[in-house]
Amino acid sequence: MNPNFQTLIHEATRLTRAGDLKAATAAIRSALSGSNPDGPAPHEPQGGPFIGGKSADVVIDVDARHVPDIAPGQSPSGTAAENDTNVQPAAPAHQGGDRFIAGTFETRSGTRHYKLYIPPQAGSEPLALVVMLHGCTQHAADFAAGTAMNDAARQQGCFVLYPEQSKKANPQRCWNWFKHSHQQRGRGEPALIAGMAQQVMAQHAIDPRRVFVAGLSAGGAMAAIMGVTYPDLFAAVGVHSGLAAGAGSDLPSALAAMRSGGKQPAGEASGMPTIVFHGTADSTVHPSNADQVILASAGPAARVEEQQVDSGRGRIASRRTHRRADGSVIAEHWIIDGGAHAWSGGSDKGSYTDGRGPDATAEMLRFFSEHPRGAAA
Repeated sequence: MNPNFQTLIHEATRLTRAGDLKAATAAIRSALSGSNPDGPAPHEPQGGPFIGGKSADVVIDVDARHVPDIAPGQSPSGTAAENDTNVQPAAPAHQGGDRFIAGTFETRSGTRHYKLYIPPQAGSEPLALVVMLHGCTQHAADFAAGTAMNDAARQQGCFVLYPEQSKKANPQRCWNWFKHSHQQRGRGEPALIAGMAQQVMAQHAIDPRRVFVAGLSAGGAMAAIMGVTYPDLFAAVGVHSGLAAGAGSDLPSALAAMRSGGKQPAGEASGMPTIVFHGTADSTVHPSNADQVILASAGPAARVEEQQVDSGRGRIASRRTHRRADGSVIAEHWIIDGGAHAWSGGSDKGSYTDGRGPDATAEMLRFFSEHPRGAAA
């Protein structure tokens, strides 16, 4: 990593505001030159997985590679056809215990490694699947440890899939949410993530009505995109410290969205059940982005209820419940007082966590359990 990383990033931000995008891009390229450690980022709640080290204002790697469009001969859903896919999972779960296995999903559009948590209840009946998308500089095992999602999944009996971004696709391991070529169905990273989820569903007893996606930061932004591009696959979405789908489609718009919030969602609300967590002290992704995620999901809800929630660990949150005209819940917005850019209620065994907040992992699983496909809550 360039030793002048933070200075160059601040300069890039200044140049962007001044309208000198060419110079801003050059500054960011310079800041991101050099190698980056392979290990997870340290526990650092004041920074965030959008950045390549500790606290900086932005991290968007403009050299991120595009994943090619899905080639002819692949399925209409945007995943690879059977003869175009090479999946190499570890051995299946043994009877009576849980496992955390590694695998590889490969198509002509790209290859991604993943981790899959298999609960001890696997095989008895179809179970839910939660797809978890990590933030920048993180990887699957780090994200699993920080969110403690596997522990919660063990209790509730559900699979958890952790797709892992490669450094070849993005040197900071960011999901490329800010690239227009990764915001559409049937191409780029949305197609890879959807294909990986569908392949896991084909290999294990998973209830297709209970498939969900969630993420942190860049992963949260990509989770929002997955909910828009694959509403027939995912029943509900969780976005933690992220941005709405389409908040940015290039470097200037992405930087602007992270700084001061994305643009108003265009068109009608998606109707995708969505739960959002965002801290009021997040200096990496502006908290107003959470409002945009909710608006894109629920639109102007018929009724919004608000209550205070004391985590009992040092932070208080406001939970806004958005209801449809028939009274069913379409979205929840958790506003964490004093929360930074970090997974609320997470474990210090992983990076970018804040153990003082409400338990985002438990609340997301609770929200997901209330929103299987085709059911109103």
